Amino acid sequence: MKQIHTDYIGLTALILVVLSWITFGVIFAVRKKPPKAPEAKRDSSAKWGIALQGCGFALVWSIRRDYWWPLSDWLAAEVTLAVVAVVLAYVSSWLCFRALQTLGKQWTYAARVVEGHELITNGPYAVVRNPIYLGMFGLMIATGLILSTWWVLLLATVLFLMGNWVRIRAEEKLLRETFGVKFDEYAQNVPAFLPRPW
Repeated sequence: MKQIHTDYIGLTALILVVLSWITFGVIFAVRKKPPKAPEAKRDSSAKWGIALQGCGFALVWSIRRDYWWPLSDWLAAEVTLAVVAVVLAYVSSWLCFRALQTLGKQWTYAARVVEGHELITNGPYAVVRNPIYLGMFGLMIATGLILSTWWVLLLATVLFLMGNWVRIRAEEKLLRETFGVKFDEYAQNVPAFLPRPW
């Protein structure tokens, strides 16, 4: 009887996390695209960060454990893990959506600054400087909680965070060159990736 509950909980959590990924994809695919602004500056080194982040995502999806619940036989703990993973996945998708809305025409995969670029400090950008990366990280962690072994999730986290560091450095170098002291003041008050607990 225990195995039936476990499979049901795991399958439900997996379906809900996959749906959050579909939501994440739809957010980027069908968003209202504002007119493209001409590019002023670009830093191509960020592509290595994208590759590392992609490796983290690939790991949590491709190397899976062959059982749903990794820790014990306690049903309440299984349900708790499922709920945490699903809530984390949807909160992360929502964060990406809000950040994308806030950025508007300035959003891009590449590290670049467009003509007339504005320093965005409102919405999710008032909490962290890189909310889309935080949302992506949350989605990866949620997926790893549902599918991966602990060592795969740990390795994926390390790869993602290395890629994150590369991308943030490249992007913030451009923003510093463009906005100078204004960006420095923003960076002093708002953390780069993880929100402050106070």
